[in-house]
Amino acid sequence: MIADDSPLVREGIASFLRGEGLEVVAEAAGPDELLEAVDEHAPDVAIVDIRMPPTQTDEGIQAAHEIRRRHPGIGVVLLSQHVEVGVATQVLAESPQRLGYLLKDRVTDPEDFAGSLRRVAGGGTALDPQVVSGLLADPGASGPLRSLSPREREVLELVAEGRSNKAIGERLVITHAAVQKHVSTIFNKLGLPATEDDDRRILAVLAFVRPDL
Repeated sequence: MIADDSPLVREGIASFLRGEGLEVVAEAAGPDELLEAVDEHAPDVAIVDIRMPPTQTDEGIQAAHEIRRRHPGIGVVLLSQHVEVGVATQVLAESPQRLGYLLKDRVTDPEDFAGSLRRVAGGGTALDPQVVSGLLADPGASGPLRSLSPREREVLELVAEGRSNKAIGERLVITHAAVQKHVSTIFNKLGLPATEDDDRRILAVLAFVRPDL
C-alpha cells in the first residue's frame, strides 16, 4: 500500500517493489483514501508520505497513528523529504515495532528498500541513518555518548536502525563475536541491559538517547 500525492513518486516506489517481487495492493493520493484502502486490503505494510493534502503538514502522521490504532498488526513506513526528529520521536513514543522512517532521496536501492519493508512487516524497525544520527545527537559535552569510540557509535547507530547483530557484522565487515562485544560494551557504558531482543534493544537505546520519548 503506497500513499503519496505525487503519481510519479507512487509509480516509482511501485516499480521498485514489483521489481523485488512485492505486491502493491493499492495506491492513495490522500489520507482519507489511504485509510479506506488499508481497511479494505489490510496490507502487510503501508508506505505513507508524511506531508499530504489538504494542508501538506501532518496529515500523513495522523493517518499513520490511525492505521496503528485500527490495525496494530500492519507495519507503517513513513517517507519524508527532510529529517524531522520531532516527528520520529512522536511516532516512536507509541512503539518502535512495525515502524519505519526513511528519507525519500535516500530510497535509491530497491533491494535495501524491500528489505526495510520486510523488516517492518516482520515486527521490526527501519530508521534512516540520518534520522538515527539526529536521535543520537547528544548536546552535552560530558554526556555518556561521548564515552563511545567511533566504532562503538557506528554499532550503536546500526542497533538503533533496527539491525540484528548478524546484519551489523555484515555491514561493518566484522565477526559476530566482535559485534556482541561492542554491543555489550556500549550498553555497559550507557547503563542499559544488553539483550538479543531487537525491539527491546531499539526501545532502550532510543529512550536513553532521547529522554523525551
